[in-house]
Amino acid sequence: QVQLVESGGGSVQPGGSLRLSCAASISIFSSNVMGWYRQAPGRQRELVADIHRGGSTNYADSVKGRFTISRDNARNTVYLQMNNLNPEDTAIYYCRLLFGQIYWGQGTQVTVSY
Repeated sequence: QVQLVESGGGSVQPGGSLRLSCAASISIFSSNVMGWYRQAPGRQRELVADIHRGGSTNYADSVKGRFTISRDNARNTVYLQMNNLNPEDTAIYYCRLLFGQIYWGQGTQVTVSY
């Protein structure tokens, strides 16, 4: 059973930054793709960013230039650096891993408000 544990969420003011971490119980080097999704109240879960084994990345248009996804294979951890946060970024952020099937983390809350 694959376990994904997110951390790093919290409350910040607009313009602030947070770095989310997703620690996996398996070698993420074996995963084809890992990513971050988010779900705000009343909205569907949406892709924020993902990163493939080959190193390519994808970002939602709404976060391009502000968020950066990265990975540390030695630590089996994927990160999401979030800069210039705005209230529209408020959501629960979920880590996602593809390894034969889809695995989800428990989510971590990000709140951006004055």
